[in-house]
Amino acid sequence: MEGMAQRSESFGVAALLALAGGALDAYTYLCRGGVFANAETGNIVLLGVCLARGEWTAALRYLAPVLAFAMGVLAAERIKSRRRDKAGRLHWRHAALGAEIALLVLASLIPLGEPDPLVNVLVAFVCALQVETFRKVRGNAFASTMCTGNLRSGTEALYQAAENGDPRAAEKSRYYYGVILFFIAGAALSGLLAGYFPQHAILLAAGFQAAAFARMIRLDEKTA
Repeated sequence: MEGMAQRSESFGVAALLALAGGALDAYTYLCRGGVFANAETGNIVLLGVCLARGEWTAALRYLAPVLAFAMGVLAAERIKSRRRDKAGRLHWRHAALGAEIALLVLASLIPLGEPDPLVNVLVAFVCALQVETFRKVRGNAFASTMCTGNLRSGTEALYQAAENGDPRAAEKSRYYYGVILFFIAGAALSGLLAGYFPQHAILLAAGFQAAAFARMIRLDEKTA
């Protein structure tokens, strides 16, 4: 089972997940109330501001996606603990990714407007599942639903490559910047699709995740 887990760290899988991450962030911003649901730093800041002002209702609105993100991390760990030692074609990461796809399909059925906060909570949960389940690309820690850490790590590796002529650092930098470029591409494609299908554009991210699911299976078959 360990070899299967390592194949989930391929750059191809990371690229597809980064496409999904970018698509989700663009979708919630453009179609679901102008928010970024992938990472929770902004929500935590706004939660603190609302608490300081005594704006309790608004505070609950920002608290909901933060709690959903935490629940997503817990769910990923639960899936891992329940399935990681089970034999079979599918790894625990497949189970987590399948759950993500199902939730995004569900979100696509929720109308635009008043239910938008519910969709943002679902996306926060999905992004937590993804970022907790897929944590490495070619052995390097990375995130597929946010870019700050990837930008820091990629730039650090770029400096090491330029300063020390380290080919491994250069390769590491390419992986990180590659993931960032795919994230941007996912956001751009989502932005284009949102203009035509604002409610259902979220299915683009589900499609990228389904492609990652299939790619992991193909990699398993090639090494079987």
